[in-house]
Amino acid sequence: MNTFQISCFLAVAEHLNFARAAEQLHVTQPAVTQQIHALEKELGVSLFARTTRSVRLTQEGRLFLQDARQLFHLATRAKARFQNASTGGIQDLAVGCDSYPCLFSLSGVLGQLRQGHPNLHPHLQVVPFPQAFRLLEEGDLEVVVGFRKPGVVKGTTYRELGTFPLVCLLPAGHPLAKRETLRLEDLKGERLVLLPPERTLPQVAKLQGALLEGKPPEEVYLCDSREAIAALVGGGFGVAVLPNLLVPPSGTVEAVPLVGVEPASFGVYYRTHQGKPLVKAFIAALREEFAAPRTEGAGQAPGGPPCAPGGSGVQ
Repeated sequence: MNTFQISCFLAVAEHLNFARAAEQLHVTQPAVTQQIHALEKELGVSLFARTTRSVRLTQEGRLFLQDARQLFHLATRAKARFQNASTGGIQDLAVGCDSYPCLFSLSGVLGQLRQGHPNLHPHLQVVPFPQAFRLLEEGDLEVVVGFRKPGVVKGTTYRELGTFPLVCLLPAGHPLAKRETLRLEDLKGERLVLLPPERTLPQVAKLQGALLEGKPPEEVYLCDSREAIAALVGGGFGVAVLPNLLVPPSGTVEAVPLVGVEPASFGVYYRTHQGKPLVKAFIAALREEFAAPRTEGAGQAPGGPPCAPGGSGVQ
């Protein structure tokens, strides 16, 4: 495959229309169609389901989309590196996160790192953890920041930065939102808004399982993302359980701490034998940021309380 094929795929995936993709790329529609066919032949799958009225990504196309973006970025960056060799060189840093709140928490760390590395070019991705681990293992990501998941990919290290308590997310004005703390039994009669077990943290999945016992299907709402959870909770559909880092800044939801439950470990994954000085500097800046004393409004998740200082690394 080549960069033009990738460009054609990304343009069609964005517009879901071959004609508009061709206009964006300033080529003819048959040229785009030919490149997509060649790419599908090389991959051995159909990337788009096409009818006379519509174009949509197949399951294989959705899986390939993130890889295509990564390939295009790397090709563009490689070209720019040699075109601007006289400027002192670009310092790449590929960081993955499993959620946007985790990504937003990196602003201060990246700003601090930039002071000592003026040519720093962070490449930030929000990807599901299974995919993030694969990208880390293959070298497409250098670090992954997020909550600890069961098991560790061979050859990687996990360094805990801090722990975040679990909270119950409630619609603003809900009677339980007036409480200072809640226990699991307080939520038994509530409708639930939740993520599938395979897409959430072990602690959260365990609590969700306990709350689901005897719950009729019409009182349960499954979501694909934490942002969708916040939208449904804010709309009054039910309650949810999340680490407080992931609570969105919103006037439509309230977060009440849950007592008697294990907090969630938040940290950074990296390849154990990572020797890149920039990666080491990034991890050191993360540890310094999370170890610093925290005041209200400083170094905390949007809409949530500050986290506890981090512990030592674990394998």
